Amino acid sequence: MKHGFIKAAAGTPKIKIANCPENTALIIEEIKKMEDIGAKLMVLPELCISGFECRDLFWQERLLKECIESLKKIADSTSDTDALIFVGLPLEVNGKLFNCAAALNRGKVLGLIPKTNIPNYNEFYEARYFSSGNGAAESINLFGYDIPFGTDIIFSCEQLPHLKVAAELCEDLWVPDSPSVSHALAGATVIVNPSASDEMTGKAEYRRTLVNMQSAKLICGYIYASAGDGESTTDLVFSGHDIICENGTILKEAKRFENEMIYTEIDVDRLVSERRRMTTFPVQSCDRYTIVPFNLDVEETELTRHFDPHPFVPSDKAEYETRCDEILRMQAFGLKKRLEHTHCKNAVVGISGGLDSTLALLVTAKAFDLAGIERNKITAVTMPCFGTTDKTYNNACTLSKCLGAQLREIDIKESVSQHFSDIGHDPQNHNVTYENAQARERTQVLMDIANENGGLVIGTGDLSELALGWATYNGDHMSMYAVNTSVPKTLVRHLVRYYADTCGDKTLSAILIDVLNTPVSPELLPPKDGVISQKTEELVGPYELHDFFLYYMLRMCYEPEKIYRIAKKTFKGTYDNEFILGWLKSFYRRFFNQQFKRSCLPDGPKVGSVAVSPRGDLRMPSDACADIWLKQLENLL
Repeated sequence: MKHGFIKAAAGTPKIKIANCPENTALIIEEIKKMEDIGAKLMVLPELCISGFECRDLFWQERLLKECIESLKKIADSTSDTDALIFVGLPLEVNGKLFNCAAALNRGKVLGLIPKTNIPNYNEFYEARYFSSGNGAAESINLFGYDIPFGTDIIFSCEQLPHLKVAAELCEDLWVPDSPSVSHALAGATVIVNPSASDEMTGKAEYRRTLVNMQSAKLICGYIYASAGDGESTTDLVFSGHDIICENGTILKEAKRFENEMIYTEIDVDRLVSERRRMTTFPVQSCDRYTIVPFNLDVEETELTRHFDPHPFVPSDKAEYETRCDEILRMQAFGLKKRLEHTHCKNAVVGISGGLDSTLALLVTAKAFDLAGIERNKITAVTMPCFGTTDKTYNNACTLSKCLGAQLREIDIKESVSQHFSDIGHDPQNHNVTYENAQARERTQVLMDIANENGGLVIGTGDLSELALGWATYNGDHMSMYAVNTSVPKTLVRHLVRYYADTCGDKTLSAILIDVLNTPVSPELLPPKDGVISQKTEELVGPYELHDFFLYYMLRMCYEPEKIYRIAKKTFKGTYDNEFILGWLKSFYRRFFNQQFKRSCLPDGPKVGSVAVSPRGDLRMPSDACADIWLKQLENLL
């Protein structure tokens, strides 16, 4: 439960139709399995105490009484179970029969939620037996105490205030105005759905999409537990297709036809944070809702869910290719529009032979193709200086020629040396002045060439560098349009790789692969024996760590301690804990201290969910203090 993680489970026991005692034993056994893996939120299928397919047996008094006795046995047997449990049964109230989900906690039935939407079409004849339970909760006496009965009930965890759970049943999800919509607007962060959804060809994909989309629309966790093997196959087949989603992501999914129990952790703190961010997520009065408190022991939930070490890069191959193509098109389209608006027929790109300038040149070429401008109107400028190596110089030149750009070489050693003389700087002193003078001279050259040609200087800096402030203020930090401004370094690498794999030009592909194999470096310090001496990741830390930190800080709004926790799990075996913590502290220090550079960024297209434009996603004061974030990282080792 620490950091807002709650372990949730959905299970499908192999029941027998109308055999309540045996089903009760199977349900208790399933709950025990969930308890063994530490689940605090457990969901079992619709009408699983009796079986969904009892049909006219639902009218039998014997069956209904047996279901009540079974519910009591399940409650008694879970008096020491530290969880909120949902189980399905038929229940008679005031002479009407309802299809209900019972919520149990520590031996008590906390609430009974009747199904609202009763299907009576195609293979479903539920209206033959059940009434709709639409309406606010009333109280019924069962087992000697009053129990809320109704659709508008939210179960609120006393120890984890962001954990608020509500229920809907099967068909309720499939209708246009699902009860879960009202539940979420009234504050529920997790929706449970005990279901009995039969299988048909193609239905599984639709069900999967429906559950996932509901979790996305409502910014909630969604636990769907469906009937499976054990239900009657007189006319239908049930597959036990259990699904757990969180805000549009499927966290776990059962293999169909195997009655598999699934479990994972839902991050309720993240859900609340996301709702806070989304100003269009409405809040409605929960006056009509009955809020039922429940208790859980406060424990540190063992994390089993996967955290992608490269959250900006899709792991699925098909999605990866689609995403890379889409991002390149978005970057190019943004630049095309700027060229058209400014009536520019020329673009100037400083090309170093490194990753960022390579991607910028590829995007510029693509934009010129979209705008119908010949690529020879692109001026690719290489500006060798004190740190330039033959490898990067040759790659820059060959790449420019392969793409059909006009290549210009302007050696800036003499002008930078003159500048050192002008300001009285000793060129043997390789301090920040030595480095930044080169970057600013390059930017001046590019700007002046653009003025001569009536063109635009295309920025090369990426999102990771902007987050860390790893850019020379008014040097490579500045341009007339920055195409890489929302592309993190880990993604830059993959975009270049994708281009190499799909360009159809062996020479170009070979150069791009060589660029990929070159260490990331600003090349502002003299090389050693002709080899790059200044490697960025040795100075500021691994970009895969910083991109991970950046994603979970800005996109998920995780606290530093929480980021450290999931980073330890994600990068176990790659980096030790001390290494991770050290660079996380460095990330926070740099991120806050370098905001002034981001406060005056040039325009550039947003292509992902994380961006730092001062006009868009990140409206942050330049003098904000990092102390309370860094303080949380003290004494964690």
